Amino acid sequence: MREYETSDETLAVIAGRHGTSAEQVRPLPPGVANRVFLLGDDLVLRIPRTERFLPDLVKEAEVIPVALDAGVRTPEVVAFDDSFSVVDVPYMVLARTRGVDLASLEPPTTDLVFRQVGRELAKLHRLSPATAPALPAVPVEDGAADPWTLTNRLSKEGWIDAATARWLTGWFDRLSAHLPTDPPLVLVHGDIAPQNLLVSPRTAQLKGIVDWGDAQWDDPAVDFAKMPLTDIPAMLDGYRQETGQDTPAWEARVLWFHLTWALGRLADPVPRPGERHWTAPPASRLLGLLRFFAASPPAPWDDLA
Repeated sequence: MREYETSDETLAVIAGRHGTSAEQVRPLPPGVANRVFLLGDDLVLRIPRTERFLPDLVKEAEVIPVALDAGVRTPEVVAFDDSFSVVDVPYMVLARTRGVDLASLEPPTTDLVFRQVGRELAKLHRLSPATAPALPAVPVEDGAADPWTLTNRLSKEGWIDAATARWLTGWFDRLSAHLPTDPPLVLVHGDIAPQNLLVSPRTAQLKGIVDWGDAQWDDPAVDFAKMPLTDIPAMLDGYRQETGQDTPAWEARVLWFHLTWALGRLADPVPRPGERHWTAPPASRLLGLLRFFAASPPAPWDDLA
C-alpha cells in the first residue's frame, strides 16, 4: 500500500500555510497510524502513514469538535485537508496541548490523573446516536467476541490445556451474570491508553486526550479496556463522581473485556517490537491480570476472580 510522502518539501509547504518556517518543524514520537510533527510551539501536524489510515483521520476531524462541545479535554482541530490541492498528502493540524504522554512517565503515577480520565470519559459517554450530531464517519461496533468460542478454540489448538479451558469457561459464566443484556450505545474514544493521555509531569494533571481514530458507537465499558487493570479502580471512581451514579457491575463488565482481549492476544502471539502500546507484547494483558489479582485488589474486584 502506498505510503504518503512526508518529504522536507511537503512539511515546509504545510508549515508555511500555518505561519511556521521549515526550521520549526520537529518530529514527535509516531503512532501506529500517523506520523506526528510539531509546527513551531503551538501546533501539531498529523499525517497518516498510508491510505489505510486516512478514514481514521477523517473520523477524527468529525469527532473532535463534538467531543470538545461535550466538555472533553482534547486539542482543537485547526485544519483538516484531504483535498490534495496544495500538497500530495492528507493532513490534520491541531492546537498543541502542553504535556507529555503518560506512557513516557516513570511510574508510579498518582490516582489523581486516572480519576480525571474517568471524569472525561463520563462526559464523552453522554453522547449517544440520539443526542450527538450526525457523525457519518463513526462506525457502530460490529459485534463483541464470544469468549466461550474463543476459549474452546484455544483449547482445541493446544494454546491452553483442557482444565484451564474449563476454569476460564466458568469464569466467563460467572461474569456474564453481571453483564447488561442490552448495553447502551455511546460514543467511545476506542483507544484510551497511556500514550494517548497527555499530562503535566509536574502536577500529574490531565491536559488532554488525543488520537480519536478508533472512535465508534459502542458499549461504554470498552473505554476502560486499553488501560492497565491496575489503573481502572481510580478511573471508575472518577467516572462515578462525574455521573453521580453508582453504575453497579461495571467492574465485571470491564474485566470481561480485559480477559477476552487477553485471550485474543494469546491466539495471536506475534511480538510487535517498537510499538509503544503496553498491550503490544503478547503476554502483557495476561500478566497484567495476574499482577492485578495477585496484589489483593479492593472490593468488588476481589470477588470477581
